[in-house]
Amino acid sequence: MYLPPHFDRSKDKAAALRLMREAAFAQLVSVSAEGEPFVTHLPLHVVERGEQLVLLGHVARPNGHWKLLQANPKALAVFRGPHAYMSPSVYADIQRVPTWNYVVLHAQVQAKLIDHQAADAKDRILKALIGEHEPAYAEQWRALPQEYTAKMLTGIVAFELEITSYELKVKVNQHRDEAHSTMLSRYDAGSDNEQALATWLRSVIASRK
Repeated sequence: MYLPPHFDRSKDKAAALRLMREAAFAQLVSVSAEGEPFVTHLPLHVVERGEQLVLLGHVARPNGHWKLLQANPKALAVFRGPHAYMSPSVYADIQRVPTWNYVVLHAQVQAKLIDHQAADAKDRILKALIGEHEPAYAEQWRALPQEYTAKMLTGIVAFELEITSYELKVKVNQHRDEAHSTMLSRYDAGSDNEQALATWLRSVIASRK
């Protein structure tokens, strides 16, 4: 993606992990043999294995995306964080234009499918997702009849996506110090997205000190 140096936070691993956890509902993008993009919207759970970052996820078996991953394991995972309009009125100088602030991460991944026979491995991935989004449900899942859980596991194809590289773009007007005070004041009083962007700007400012 287009990534000017002043918006590039790719070396900030903590910020990358933060976004992948806060914006876990991602887009997984593959390309077919005919060169056509195929996108699945799905939750992905990031785990750290030493220095390696891995995304855990699954799709319904009828979703042909897993077949694309089988044919070509390389794919792109996109995590879109908060985004919002920014008015040029935050500047004292009237020769300014509107813009859009946002936080987004693009992760190049190498997929490893979890075979449909590997029920235990798929169960571990499901429990990781449950643990992130509704830990209390784990007990209910374990208490379900085995024939039911087996049927549910057969109906999905799970995978691990090893992140080979990523780009993190944090575009929050951080290169315009003169507008920070007004922008923060407006975003703090604004929508959830605007308040989240204010938090990101403060973290960028703090990292400079």
